[in-house]
Amino acid sequence: MDIAASSAVNGRAPAAKAATIRDVAERAKVSVASVSRVLNGSDAITETTRQRVLDAVAHLHYVPHVGARSLSTSRTDTIGVILPDLYGEFFSELIRGMDLAARAHGKHLIVSSSHGDTEETMAALRSMRGRVDGMIVLSPHVRAANLAADVAGRTPVLVMNGGLDEGGRPAIAVDNHGGAVAAVEHLIATGRRRIAHIRGAAGNLEADIRAEGYASALVGQDPIIVEGDFTQAAGHRAATQLMALDQRPDAVFAANDMMALGGLLAFQEAGVRCPEDVAVVGFDDVPLAALVRPTLTTLRVNIAEMGRRGVERLIGLVQAGANAEADTACEIVRPALVVRQSTAAAATAGSNPDQTAASLS
Repeated sequence: MDIAASSAVNGRAPAAKAATIRDVAERAKVSVASVSRVLNGSDAITETTRQRVLDAVAHLHYVPHVGARSLSTSRTDTIGVILPDLYGEFFSELIRGMDLAARAHGKHLIVSSSHGDTEETMAALRSMRGRVDGMIVLSPHVRAANLAADVAGRTPVLVMNGGLDEGGRPAIAVDNHGGAVAAVEHLIATGRRRIAHIRGAAGNLEADIRAEGYASALVGQDPIIVEGDFTQAAGHRAATQLMALDQRPDAVFAANDMMALGGLLAFQEAGVRCPEDVAVVGFDDVPLAALVRPTLTTLRVNIAEMGRRGVERLIGLVQAGANAEADTACEIVRPALVVRQSTAAAATAGSNPDQTAASLS
């Protein structure tokens, strides 16, 4: 019994054969090349021919084969994104911004995590070569980011990390040093004189630069630094260590919001009041920072906007191709200090939870 007969016996009609580009060409009475030009948006076609092809496509319910189209156009309409991690509010917001921009341009994302490891960054990059039109690499290590750009070959790569890219590659970087200085100067301005820092993971570029900015802005005190790893649990542990000191700090600058939130929880559990006993500042301005009580003073990076800008910048690199003048600019994102309840004076601790948002100059 053949397949068609078997389907009929089982009460199911045989599946209709999908229309091909040759079927479209035959119905529109044009060449396959003309159909391809219409589908690829070429201007080298008459309006009459274009309409005949589009009518045939609609009648036949033709869906272009993505793989075949990428072979003829050398484009996949796909962007690769390599992140150090996929967990947490920061990366969730970053991917959200990237996805919105990609969809607006008719592109798709392939996202992979390197877990902050150079070798895994290389493995993720090699797996994407030939499958994407360009790649965004966000790495906590400059070496990994530069190696990724080298290994990618002719595939456009945009590097997103915490330091200036000395390799002369297209990049987007946060002014981590300036943001840390602004955090400490704000705490000094509110009268705090014993300011501690919960730093990020050892060897992480952004953590190193934020710690350097913290230390450079101190006035009349030695640095008080407790190790962390950018997680809420690390912030909780670090705050517990700080409370055990003979001289407890009256302010804490955490290298990101999640550690700051962990610190706030530890202080609340110990009966230490914020901001009356200790002021707290974070970095990033994740959505949760404005929802906790007290609301968290932080450095706003506008994470989703940075993700959107990264995708749009990469699309520009892809569209420019080899004929355009090389884009080697490092675009700097300036954080904005957002003052909320966690650093307010005791008399104003219950006031407007989002008092100021001033960009760094």
